Amino acid sequence: MPLTATCITADTATVTVASQMEEVTDWSRRYFGPWWNATTAKAPSGDRIAEDGGGLVLADVDTDRMEDIHTLVRDYGFAETDYANARTLVSRQDGITYAVQPDEHLAYHADRRHIVIVGEHCEPVAVAAARLARELVRAQLLADGWTVLHASAAVKDGRTVLTLGDKGAGKTTTALLLARQGWGLLANDRVFARTAADGSVKVLPWPSAAAIGLGLLDATGLYDQVRERVLAGEQLHPTQHPSVTEALRDGRRAPMWKPSGKELKPQFFPDQLSTWLGLTLATEATAAGLLFPTVTATASPALLDDDRALTESDVFTRTTEDRYPDIFQLTPAATPAAADLVDQLGRLPHRSLMLSHDADANAALLAKTADDITAD
Repeated sequence: MPLTATCITADTATVTVASQMEEVTDWSRRYFGPWWNATTAKAPSGDRIAEDGGGLVLADVDTDRMEDIHTLVRDYGFAETDYANARTLVSRQDGITYAVQPDEHLAYHADRRHIVIVGEHCEPVAVAAARLARELVRAQLLADGWTVLHASAAVKDGRTVLTLGDKGAGKTTTALLLARQGWGLLANDRVFARTAADGSVKVLPWPSAAAIGLGLLDATGLYDQVRERVLAGEQLHPTQHPSVTEALRDGRRAPMWKPSGKELKPQFFPDQLSTWLGLTLATEATAAGLLFPTVTATASPALLDDDRALTESDVFTRTTEDRYPDIFQLTPAATPAAADLVDQLGRLPHRSLMLSHDADANAALLAKTADDITAD
Protein backbone atom coordinates (compact mmCIF):
# COMPACT_ATOMS: atom_id res chain seq x y z
CA MET A 1 0.00 0.00 0.00
CA PRO A 2 1.49 3.43 -0.95
CA LEU A 3 2.44 5.92 1.73
CA THR A 4 0.73 9.27 2.16
CA ALA A 5 2.57 12.16 3.79
CA THR A 6 2.16 15.56 5.41
CA CYS A 7 5.10 17.96 5.68
CA ILE A 8 5.15 20.37 8.64
CA THR A 9 7.40 23.43 8.77
CA ALA A 10 7.94 26.09 11.45
CA ASP A 11 10.73 28.58 10.86
CA THR A 12 13.70 26.33 9.93
CA ALA A 13 12.22 23.11 11.41
CA THR A 14 10.73 20.45 9.15
CA VAL A 15 9.01 17.14 9.93
CA THR A 16 7.28 14.65 7.64
CA VAL A 17 4.47 12.42 8.90
CA ALA A 18 4.00 9.38 6.64
CA SER A 19 1.49 6.55 6.82
CA GLN A 20 -0.32 3.96 4.77
CA MET A 21 -3.54 5.45 6.20
CA GLU A 22 -4.69 8.83 4.92
CA GLU A 23 -6.53 9.34 8.23
CA VAL A 24 -3.16 9.68 9.99
CA THR A 25 -1.64 12.23 7.63
CA ASP A 26 -4.95 14.10 7.31
CA TRP A 27 -5.02 14.38 11.12
CA SER A 28 -1.56 16.02 11.21
CA ARG A 29 -2.47 18.34 8.35
CA ARG A 30 -5.60 19.43 10.23
CA TYR A 31 -3.80 19.72 13.57
CA PHE A 32 -0.90 21.87 12.36
CA GLY A 33 -2.24 23.57 9.27
CA PRO A 34 -3.77 26.65 10.92
CA TRP A 35 -0.61 27.55 12.88
CA TRP A 36 2.29 25.75 11.23
CA ASN A 37 2.60 25.21 7.50
CA ALA A 38 1.29 21.65 7.09
CA THR A 39 0.80 20.49 3.51
CA THR A 40 0.45 17.31 1.51
CA ALA A 41 3.91 16.06 0.60
CA LYS A 42 5.64 13.38 -1.39
CA ALA A 43 6.09 10.35 0.83
CA PRO A 44 9.69 9.44 1.74
CA SER A 45 11.12 6.29 0.23
CA GLY A 46 12.00 3.72 2.88
CA ASP A 47 12.49 4.07 6.63
CA ARG A 48 14.97 6.93 6.51
CA ILE A 49 15.21 10.52 7.64
CA ALA A 50 14.96 13.13 4.92
CA GLU A 51 18.34 14.28 3.70
CA ASP A 52 17.57 17.87 4.66
CA GLY A 53 18.03 16.97 8.32
CA GLY A 54 14.34 17.18 9.22
CA GLY A 55 12.36 14.66 11.23
CA LEU A 56 10.33 11.68 10.07
CA VAL A 57 7.36 10.00 11.76
CA LEU A 58 6.11 6.72 10.30
CA ALA A 59 2.77 5.78 11.84
CA ASP A 60 0.45 2.86 11.07
CA VAL A 61 -1.87 0.26 12.51
CA ASP A 62 0.37 -2.81 12.82
CA THR A 63 -0.34 -5.16 15.71
CA ASP A 64 2.49 -7.57 14.81
CA ARG A 65 5.13 -4.86 14.98
CA MET A 66 3.55 -3.50 18.15
CA GLU A 67 3.92 -6.91 19.81
CA ASP A 68 7.51 -7.16 18.57
CA ILE A 69 8.38 -3.84 20.26
CA HIS A 70 6.55 -4.91 23.42
CA THR A 71 8.68 -8.07 23.50
CA LEU A 72 11.88 -6.06 23.11
CA VAL A 73 10.86 -3.78 26.00
CA ARG A 74 10.25 -6.78 28.26
CA ASP A 75 13.49 -8.47 27.20
CA TYR A 76 15.69 -5.39 27.61
CA GLY A 77 14.11 -4.27 30.87
CA PHE A 78 12.33 -0.96 31.24
CA ALA A 79 11.71 2.15 33.30
CA GLU A 80 8.13 3.26 33.89
CA THR A 81 6.99 6.87 33.52
CA ASP A 82 4.01 9.00 32.46
CA TYR A 83 4.06 10.46 28.97
CA ALA A 84 1.09 12.42 27.62
CA ASN A 85 -0.88 11.33 30.71
CA ALA A 86 -0.37 7.64 29.93
CA ARG A 87 1.66 4.90 31.64
CA THR A 88 4.70 4.33 29.46
CA LEU A 89 7.39 1.64 29.60
CA VAL A 90 10.73 2.75 28.16
CA SER A 91 13.82 0.77 27.13
CA ARG A 92 17.04 1.84 25.42
CA GLN A 93 19.41 -0.36 23.50
CA ASP A 94 22.29 0.65 21.23
CA GLY A 95 21.12 4.26 21.04
CA ILE A 96 17.54 3.33 20.10
CA THR A 97 14.54 3.99 22.34
CA TYR A 98 11.71 1.46 22.49
CA ALA A 99 8.52 2.36 24.35
CA VAL A 100 5.04 0.96 24.84
CA GLN A 101 1.86 2.43 26.29
CA PRO A 102 -0.12 -0.69 27.23
CA ASP A 103 -3.40 1.05 28.02
CA GLU A 104 -3.33 2.98 24.73
CA HIS A 105 -2.12 -0.06 22.72
CA LEU A 106 0.71 1.95 21.20
CA ALA A 107 4.39 1.17 20.64
CA TYR A 108 7.31 3.35 19.57
CA HIS A 109 10.75 2.88 18.02
CA ALA A 110 12.80 6.09 18.05
CA ASP A 111 16.24 6.63 16.53
CA ARG A 112 17.25 10.30 16.76
CA ARG A 113 14.79 12.17 14.49
CA HIS A 114 13.25 9.03 13.04
CA ILE A 115 10.23 7.68 14.98
CA VAL A 116 8.02 4.69 14.19
CA ILE A 117 4.60 4.53 15.87
CA VAL A 118 2.37 1.45 15.65
CA GLY A 119 -0.86 0.52 17.33
CA GLU A 120 -4.16 -1.35 17.19
CA HIS A 121 -6.46 1.52 16.19
CA CYS A 122 -6.16 4.43 13.78
CA GLU A 123 -7.19 7.36 16.01
CA PRO A 124 -4.67 6.76 18.84
CA VAL A 125 -1.95 6.28 16.21
CA ALA A 126 -2.92 9.56 14.51
CA VAL A 127 -2.96 11.46 17.82
CA ALA A 128 0.45 10.06 18.79
CA ALA A 129 1.90 10.86 15.34
CA ALA A 130 0.85 14.52 15.61
CA ARG A 131 2.19 14.75 19.16
CA LEU A 132 5.60 13.32 18.22
CA ALA A 133 5.76 15.44 15.07
CA ARG A 134 5.36 18.49 17.29
CA GLU A 135 8.07 17.20 19.63
CA LEU A 136 10.42 16.79 16.66
CA VAL A 137 9.69 20.36 15.54
CA ARG A 138 10.23 21.54 19.12
CA ALA A 139 13.61 19.80 19.29
CA GLN A 140 14.76 21.46 16.07
CA LEU A 141 13.55 24.90 17.18
CA LEU A 142 15.29 24.53 20.56
CA ALA A 143 18.50 23.58 18.77
CA ASP A 144 18.10 26.71 16.65
CA GLY A 145 17.87 29.02 19.66
CA TRP A 146 14.14 29.16 20.39
CA THR A 147 12.77 28.92 23.95
CA VAL A 148 9.33 27.78 25.17
CA LEU A 149 7.46 30.27 27.38
CA HIS A 150 4.41 29.49 29.52
CA ALA A 151 2.32 32.22 27.92
CA SER A 152 -0.67 32.95 25.75
CA ALA A 153 -0.40 35.45 22.92
CA ALA A 154 -2.71 37.69 20.90
CA VAL A 155 -1.57 39.63 17.83
CA LYS A 156 -2.50 42.90 16.14
CA ASP A 157 -0.64 44.27 13.12
CA GLY A 158 2.19 41.78 13.58
CA ARG A 159 2.82 42.72 17.23
CA THR A 160 1.88 40.48 20.13
CA VAL A 161 1.16 40.88 23.81
CA LEU A 162 2.29 37.88 25.84
CA THR A 163 0.20 36.95 28.87
CA LEU A 164 2.05 35.11 31.63
CA GLY A 165 1.26 33.57 34.98
CA ASP A 166 0.65 30.31 36.78
CA LYS A 167 -2.22 27.97 35.96
CA GLY A 168 -5.51 29.78 36.55
CA ALA A 169 -3.97 33.24 36.28
CA GLY A 170 -6.04 34.14 33.21
CA LYS A 171 -3.74 33.43 30.25
CA THR A 172 -6.43 31.71 28.16
CA THR A 173 -9.10 34.19 29.26
CA THR A 174 -6.95 37.12 28.14
CA ALA A 175 -6.06 35.63 24.75
CA LEU A 176 -9.64 34.52 24.05
CA LEU A 177 -11.19 37.88 24.97
CA LEU A 178 -8.71 39.74 22.77
CA ALA A 179 -9.29 37.28 19.93
CA ARG A 180 -13.05 37.87 20.26
CA GLN A 181 -12.33 41.53 19.57
CA GLY A 182 -10.47 40.96 16.34
CA TRP A 183 -6.95 40.19 17.53
CA GLY A 184 -5.23 37.12 16.07
CA LEU A 185 -4.85 34.20 18.46
CA LEU A 186 -1.23 33.05 18.40
CA ALA A 187 -1.34 30.68 21.38
CA ASN A 188 -3.46 29.97 24.45
CA ASP A 189 -0.85 28.42 26.76
CA ARG A 190 2.68 28.21 25.30
CA VAL A 191 4.79 29.99 22.72
CA PHE A 192 8.25 29.77 21.19
CA ALA A 193 10.33 32.96 21.56
CA ARG A 194 13.77 33.98 20.31
CA THR A 195 15.76 37.21 20.34
CA ALA A 196 16.52 38.45 16.83
CA ALA A 197 19.70 40.17 15.67
CA ASP A 198 18.03 43.60 15.93
CA GLY A 199 17.11 42.99 19.59
CA SER A 200 13.42 42.33 18.96
CA VAL A 201 11.80 39.10 20.20
CA LYS A 202 10.16 36.88 17.61
CA VAL A 203 7.27 34.64 18.68
CA LEU A 204 5.88 31.45 17.13
CA PRO A 205 2.84 29.40 18.19
CA TRP A 206 2.91 26.07 20.01
CA PRO A 207 0.10 24.14 18.31
CA SER A 208 -1.93 21.97 20.67
CA ALA A 209 -5.47 21.13 21.62
CA ALA A 210 -6.82 24.35 23.15
CA ALA A 211 -8.51 23.92 26.53
CA ILE A 212 -11.30 26.45 27.22
CA GLY A 213 -13.43 26.01 30.32
CA LEU A 214 -17.23 25.69 30.24
CA GLY A 215 -17.63 28.84 32.35
CA LEU A 216 -15.39 30.88 30.03
CA LEU A 217 -17.26 29.63 26.95
CA ASP A 218 -20.51 30.69 28.59
CA ALA A 219 -19.19 34.09 29.71
CA THR A 220 -17.91 34.91 26.22
CA GLY A 221 -21.12 33.86 24.48
CA LEU A 222 -19.53 30.88 22.73
CA TYR A 223 -21.15 28.04 24.68
CA ASP A 224 -24.34 27.65 22.61
CA GLN A 225 -22.57 27.38 19.27
CA VAL A 226 -20.18 24.77 20.68
CA ARG A 227 -23.10 22.78 22.11
CA GLU A 228 -24.92 22.91 18.77
CA ARG A 229 -21.89 21.35 17.06
CA VAL A 230 -21.66 18.59 19.67
CA LEU A 231 -25.39 17.82 19.45
CA ALA A 232 -25.02 17.60 15.66
CA GLY A 233 -22.47 14.81 16.14
CA GLU A 234 -19.24 16.74 15.57
CA GLN A 235 -16.28 15.70 17.72
CA LEU A 236 -13.93 17.73 19.87
CA HIS A 237 -10.36 16.57 20.48
CA PRO A 238 -10.22 12.99 21.86
CA THR A 239 -8.08 14.04 24.84
CA GLN A 240 -11.20 15.71 26.24
CA HIS A 241 -12.71 13.92 29.25
CA PRO A 242 -16.00 12.15 28.35
CA SER A 243 -17.81 13.90 31.21
CA VAL A 244 -17.20 17.25 29.48
CA THR A 245 -18.91 15.98 26.33
CA GLU A 246 -21.85 14.82 28.43
CA ALA A 247 -22.06 18.23 30.11
CA LEU A 248 -22.22 19.94 26.73
CA ARG A 249 -24.93 17.57 25.54
CA ASP A 250 -26.94 18.18 28.72
CA GLY A 251 -26.51 21.95 28.52
CA ARG A 252 -24.59 22.24 31.79
CA ARG A 253 -22.43 25.35 31.94
CA ALA A 254 -20.83 25.26 35.39
CA PRO A 255 -17.09 24.53 35.54
CA MET A 256 -16.18 20.89 36.20
CA TRP A 257 -13.27 19.71 38.35
CA LYS A 258 -11.21 16.59 38.93
CA PRO A 259 -10.76 15.43 42.55
CA SER A 260 -7.20 16.77 42.24
CA GLY A 261 -8.59 20.29 41.73
CA LYS A 262 -7.76 20.51 38.02
CA GLU A 263 -10.55 21.89 35.86
CA LEU A 264 -12.01 19.63 33.16
CA LYS A 265 -12.38 21.65 29.96
CA PRO A 266 -13.53 21.21 26.36
CA GLN A 267 -10.51 20.49 24.16
CA PHE A 268 -10.57 22.07 20.71
CA PHE A 269 -8.58 21.14 17.62
CA PRO A 270 -6.67 24.22 16.42
CA ASP A 271 -8.85 24.45 13.31
CA GLN A 272 -12.01 24.41 15.46
CA LEU A 273 -10.92 27.71 16.99
CA SER A 274 -11.63 29.14 13.54
CA THR A 275 -14.53 27.01 12.31
CA TRP A 276 -16.42 26.67 15.60
CA LEU A 277 -15.50 29.83 17.49
CA GLY A 278 -14.87 32.23 14.61
CA LEU A 279 -11.40 33.24 15.80
CA THR A 280 -8.50 34.30 13.58
CA LEU A 281 -5.27 32.37 14.12
CA ALA A 282 -1.92 34.16 13.84
CA THR A 283 1.24 32.34 12.75
CA GLU A 284 4.04 34.61 13.98
CA ALA A 285 4.63 38.01 15.55
CA THR A 286 7.09 40.33 17.29
CA ALA A 287 6.68 40.77 21.04
CA ALA A 288 5.38 44.21 22.01
CA GLY A 289 4.75 43.80 25.73
CA LEU A 290 3.69 41.61 28.63
CA LEU A 291 0.49 41.20 30.64
CA PHE A 292 0.31 39.64 34.10
CA PRO A 293 -3.35 39.03 35.03
CA THR A 294 -4.91 37.83 38.26
CA VAL A 295 -8.53 36.63 38.41
CA THR A 296 -10.79 37.36 41.39
CA ALA A 297 -14.48 36.61 40.79
CA THR A 298 -15.96 39.64 42.59
CA ALA A 299 -13.27 42.19 41.77
CA SER A 300 -13.60 45.19 39.50
CA PRO A 301 -11.25 44.85 36.51
CA ALA A 302 -8.41 47.31 36.89
CA LEU A 303 -4.71 47.90 36.33
CA LEU A 304 -2.58 47.05 39.35
CA ASP A 305 0.44 48.90 40.64
CA ASP A 306 2.91 46.12 41.34
CA ASP A 307 6.34 45.04 40.18
CA ARG A 308 5.51 41.65 38.64
CA ALA A 309 8.00 40.88 35.88
CA LEU A 310 9.02 37.97 33.72
CA THR A 311 11.34 35.51 35.42
CA GLU A 312 13.01 32.27 34.41
CA SER A 313 10.17 30.43 36.18
CA ASP A 314 7.98 31.47 33.21
CA VAL A 315 10.27 29.46 30.92
CA PHE A 316 9.88 25.75 30.19
CA THR A 317 13.12 23.80 30.47
CA ARG A 318 14.12 20.16 30.28
CA THR A 319 13.41 19.83 34.03
CA THR A 320 10.15 21.79 34.18
CA GLU A 321 8.37 20.29 31.17
CA ASP A 322 5.38 18.64 32.85
CA ARG A 323 3.45 16.79 30.14
CA TYR A 324 6.00 15.50 27.67
CA PRO A 325 9.23 14.38 29.33
CA ASP A 326 12.01 13.74 26.83
CA ILE A 327 11.72 9.95 26.84
CA PHE A 328 12.72 9.73 23.17
CA GLN A 329 15.85 11.85 23.74
CA LEU A 330 14.89 14.41 21.12
CA THR A 331 15.83 17.56 23.04
CA PRO A 332 19.33 18.84 22.25
CA ALA A 333 21.82 18.34 25.06
CA ALA A 334 22.57 22.06 25.19
CA THR A 335 19.79 24.63 24.84
CA PRO A 336 20.21 28.41 24.99
CA ALA A 337 20.13 30.01 28.42
CA ALA A 338 16.89 31.87 29.09
CA ALA A 339 18.57 34.82 30.83
CA ASP A 340 19.13 36.90 27.67
CA LEU A 341 15.57 36.33 26.45
CA VAL A 342 14.13 37.15 29.87
CA ASP A 343 16.23 40.32 29.99
CA GLN A 344 15.11 41.42 26.53
CA LEU A 345 11.43 40.79 27.24
CA GLY A 346 11.82 42.58 30.56
CA ARG A 347 12.62 45.79 28.70
CA LEU A 348 9.21 45.76 27.00
CA PRO A 349 6.16 47.52 28.46
CA HIS A 350 4.38 45.34 30.99
CA ARG A 351 1.15 45.67 32.94
CA SER A 352 -0.42 43.79 35.83
CA LEU A 353 -4.20 43.52 35.80
CA MET A 354 -7.02 42.37 38.03
CA LEU A 355 -9.71 40.50 36.09
CA SER A 356 -13.12 39.35 37.31
CA HIS A 357 -15.82 36.99 36.02
CA ASP A 358 -17.41 39.89 34.08
CA ALA A 359 -16.32 39.09 30.54
CA ASP A 360 -17.43 42.42 29.03
CA ALA A 361 -15.62 44.49 31.66
CA ASN A 362 -12.52 42.31 31.32
CA ALA A 363 -12.58 42.66 27.54
CA ALA A 364 -12.80 46.44 27.68
CA LEU A 365 -9.82 46.71 30.05
CA LEU A 366 -7.75 44.18 28.13
CA ALA A 367 -8.39 45.79 24.75
CA LYS A 368 -7.40 49.25 25.99
CA THR A 369 -4.32 47.95 27.79
CA ALA A 370 -3.15 45.83 24.87
CA ASP A 371 -3.75 48.67 22.40
CA ASP A 372 -1.70 51.03 24.60
CA ILE A 373 1.15 48.51 24.71
CA THR A 374 1.25 47.83 20.96
CA ALA A 375 1.05 51.57 20.25
CA ASP A 376 4.21 52.28 22.31
